[in-house]
Amino acid sequence: LSYLQCDETELTGVNDRTQLAQAEAIIQNKLRTQIMLAGVTLIDPQSVTFAHDTLVGADTVIEPHVYFGTGVTIGQNCQIKGFSHIEGAEIADGSSIGPFARLRTGTVLGKNVKLGNFVETKNAQFETGAKASHLSYIGDSIIGEAVNIGAGTITCNYDGVNKHQTIIEKGAFIGSNSSLVAPVSIGADTIIGAGSVITQNVPEDSLALTRAPQMTRKRGTRRVLATQKSGKDTSK
Repeated sequence: LSYLQCDETELTGVNDRTQLAQAEAIIQNKLRTQIMLAGVTLIDPQSVTFAHDTLVGADTVIEPHVYFGTGVTIGQNCQIKGFSHIEGAEIADGSSIGPFARLRTGTVLGKNVKLGNFVETKNAQFETGAKASHLSYIGDSIIGEAVNIGAGTITCNYDGVNKHQTIIEKGAFIGSNSSLVAPVSIGADTIIGAGSVITQNVPEDSLALTRAPQMTRKRGTRRVLATQKSGKDTSK
């Protein structure tokens, strides 16, 4: 008669969804411990989910409720803020992500990149110091060094059939609520005025904007209210 003594978790069976969840909890605790021992700070370890291949550099801080899918590599001294979802992404040293950011497959970030709250990226490359601080979608794009992308900016990368690329060169400033209709290239040190829809390439060191003229009508509020009450058009 012989027997083998080992950790009970090594022999845990998975015969239903409950046991599968129990097995997942075991591996997650192991991954969290390994990552913290490697010098990473987890503010609330139990709320962070790692993939089997997640790599995180020393002195990075991960806030609560962050999810890592497969294929994620994070450098040193990064900050991953709460409620972010990251998969298939490479993040270089010193970068800041989130909160509430979503990095999808093909995202590659250089050093000291900032992607803020409610920013989504897909198949996008950001060079050193580039930033999109809030409320943006950047897909199929190359973003140059020190580019600033204003709130509400989107790259219109899909025409219903094919995906197209947007290129923004070094030092460009993209004003808030701009739509960049790919394929399109924005030159270095260019400014895109807020609220613009850009459909053509813009050369370097340029100002580009598209805007309808503003119309202001005196006593317009009174006319609108009168219209609402009477049901008649009194705006003319």
